[in-house]
Amino acid sequence: MLGLLLLALAATWALYQKQTIAEVALELPSRVTHKLDRLWEIAQESLKDKKYLRAEKALLTILRVDERNATAYNRLGILYAKQQAYEDAIECFEIAQSLEPSASSLHNVGLIYYETEQYDKAILAFEQALEIEEDLAARHIAYAKAHEKVGNTKKMLTALERAVELEKNPQTLTILADAYDRAGQSDLSTELRLQASKMIVPEGQPKRVKQPRRVVM
Repeated sequence: MLGLLLLALAATWALYQKQTIAEVALELPSRVTHKLDRLWEIAQESLKDKKYLRAEKALLTILRVDERNATAYNRLGILYAKQQAYEDAIECFEIAQSLEPSASSLHNVGLIYYETEQYDKAILAFEQALEIEEDLAARHIAYAKAHEKVGNTKKMLTALERAVELEKNPQTLTILADAYDRAGQSDLSTELRLQASKMIVPEGQPKRVKQPRRVVM
C-alpha cells in the first residue's frame, strides 16, 4: 500500500515538474522582453537627461542580451558622439550598418566625419545615405555643407535646392539664400528671402486656415 502511495506521489510530482518547467519556459521570453523594454526606457531617459554613464550601462546590457541589436549600437554611437568620443562612435555606427544597413547609420557616420573635418569621408557617407533614402531635406543640407567645405559650390547649391524642393519653409529658403549670397548670386538670394518672409506669420497673429471649396453636386 505504501509503495503504491509513493508511486502516486512520484507521478504527481513528475507531472507538476513538467508543468512548472513548461510554464517557466513560456515566461522566460516575456521576462527578457520586459527587462529589455525597461533598459530602453532607462537609456532614453538618461540620454535626454545627459546621464551618459547610466545610458551607456543600459545600452551595453541590452547588447549583452541581444548582441545583434543595430538600434542599440546606433544609440551608443550617438552617446559617444555627444561625449566627443568620435572613434568609438564611428565604430558603433559601422557595426550598426553591418548588422542592419540604414541611411541613419551612414548619415551619423557622415556627421562625425564632418565634425572631425574629414570632409571627403563625410561626403562619401552622406552620398551612401542618400542612395538609400533621399527624401529628407536634412540629409541634403548636411551633404551641401560638406561640399562647401571642400570648395564645391555647384554641388552645394544643387543639394540645397533639392532640400528646398523636399521641404520648402523659411528655414530651408534662408539656408539656400545664404548660400546664394556666398556664391555671389544676390538676385536669387533676394527672391528667396522675399518668399521666406511671406511664409513667416507674425507673432500673435492667428494662422489663416484655407477652407476647402464647396462642391455642388
